[in-house]
Amino acid sequence: MKDELIFCPLGGSGEIGMNMNLYAYGKPGFQKWIIVDVGVTFADDTLPGIDLIYADPGFIVDKKNDLLGIVLTHAHEDHIGAITYVWKNLKCKIYATPFTATLITEKFKEKKIDIIPYLKVIELNGTIKLDPFKINFVTLTHSIIEPNGLKIVTPAGTIFHTGDWKVDPNPLVGKKINEDKLKKIGNEGVLAMVCDSTNVFSLGRAGSEADVRKNILNIMERQKKRILVTSFASNVARMETVFYCSEKIGRHISLVGRSMQRIYKAAKQCGYLQNVIEPLDPRDAKKIPRDKIVYLCTGSQGEPMGALNRISNYTHPDVLVEKDDTVIFSSKIIPGNVRKHYNVHNKLLKDGINVVTEETEFVHVSGHPNRDDLKDMYKWIKPKSLIPVHGEHRHMKEQINFANEMKIPHPIQVENGDIVKIFPGEKPYVYDKAPSGRLCVDGDISIEEDSAFIKERKNLANNGYLDLTLIISNKGTLYNKPLLNIKGLPILDKEEFFDGLEEEIMKLTKTFSLKNTKQNENLIDGLKKTCRKYTKEKTGKKPITNINVIRI
Repeated sequence: MKDELIFCPLGGSGEIGMNMNLYAYGKPGFQKWIIVDVGVTFADDTLPGIDLIYADPGFIVDKKNDLLGIVLTHAHEDHIGAITYVWKNLKCKIYATPFTATLITEKFKEKKIDIIPYLKVIELNGTIKLDPFKINFVTLTHSIIEPNGLKIVTPAGTIFHTGDWKVDPNPLVGKKINEDKLKKIGNEGVLAMVCDSTNVFSLGRAGSEADVRKNILNIMERQKKRILVTSFASNVARMETVFYCSEKIGRHISLVGRSMQRIYKAAKQCGYLQNVIEPLDPRDAKKIPRDKIVYLCTGSQGEPMGALNRISNYTHPDVLVEKDDTVIFSSKIIPGNVRKHYNVHNKLLKDGINVVTEETEFVHVSGHPNRDDLKDMYKWIKPKSLIPVHGEHRHMKEQINFANEMKIPHPIQVENGDIVKIFPGEKPYVYDKAPSGRLCVDGDISIEEDSAFIKERKNLANNGYLDLTLIISNKGTLYNKPLLNIKGLPILDKEEFFDGLEEEIMKLTKTFSLKNTKQNENLIDGLKKTCRKYTKEKTGKKPITNINVIRI
């Protein structure tokens, strides 16, 4: 049997978010594996009570004895957010550059796990050897500091895993993309490039953070009252931009929201943000005149727990927003967050607050490659094959089309769970399917997406709840009237509804010998059917129904 080089995405292929990719090398049944990234995606209204979703790691958990480690490309939540949930079943080494390592250390601290013995901090552009893999971290540019592509060298050849990236000629924080290094990788030969697909439909270039800074400064200079800026906390370059602009216009700055303060602290710890003004605590910022303060807030997506949502609802303890103040949304709306974003947006406008978004002003630039950026990367890396990831199916299919236009020899489309044989063979192909799926973080535990808990919640949300308690004496008579309780049912006259339902319940109980305990199960079943039928007739709803029969 020949050695094989395998790629298998468990998350992030067919969706934007939840990135988790596997690589393997060796003879079938004896391969060694690595994981690249373990991210989350965010739940929408179809999953009540769920905040985070991540790729089911079951396939690689079964192979954990042959797992060499987890390699993290950068610190965005869709690449590291599931690390604490996945790692506890793997107990393997984790490899990350300093900023990413700092943030995941905090995540593990929150879970009361000492990850330090397992965490290996890699210097920028550093190399790790995980036999049979040799992995070179290649610092790129993105909307977060320390984004890395991975040059994965194996005895069969090299894979270049781009991670998230763009070509930024002036990134402001960190160095610009190393074109010469990428060309060298390409000249050495690359079997396959696994590549970000997010902005494949966007023409031209993604743009530079420096251009955004100029325009945000221009906007902030024109404002006469309080300024609030909201952005992704992880975008340290944007954070530095807001600090820079605040100082330029003679204003203090205050950071609002836990994640904003956490990212600021981590960036400072890793040597970034060294020449910015000192932020005020939000409690102290309250004393500053409206025309002398800038707040940098979490909540650009309208998240219920984000600082800006609480500010817009006037429930934040330290930050007030008033008529003629200005809120700048310096971010893009993530699909799935549109409604939440515009709810906040509209509340602010209704109250006379000025709102600036990327729809009206140039206040955001993407961290992902547009078509001209992709064209550059294809030219530098010159892969024999292209495997699009980090996109919905429409994004990945379009990158296949674009790769064909650019004469990339063997582009191949994959989806979560596909096991792709990159070597041996003339070109990569999907030859098997790994179990894949999604796990939901529900409170402190992980459950399957189709779990009974979630189904019950959906049913409760859609149909309401009815509880009936019957108390039966030892003589076989009802001790009292039926005790009824309802939640979430559209009933205008509760008394009339209860009277009618009690009548139906009494009719049913007369058909049973209540003294006979052997009839309990049938009695409960009959009561449930009676309650649901009556409620359906009166409300159009079939509620979740709970029946209690108590004997005294």
